[in-house]
Amino acid sequence: MDKKAKKRIDVLNTRITTMRQQLAGARKQMDDPQEVKNLEKQLAAAEAELAKIKEG
Repeated sequence: MDKKAKKRIDVLNTRITTMRQQLAGARKQMDDPQEVKNLEKQLAAAEAELAKIKEG
């Protein structure tokens, strides 16, 4: 794994952690149901990208 891939993994892990916290807060608040859907979609995309980088 090269430097770029390692850096991208670090960035994605940080982003995923932040999004999980935001998602938990959005689920508690539920002011905007669309926000929860958007966060779930972004989180799934980030996790998929992370998995793709790790396997390839």
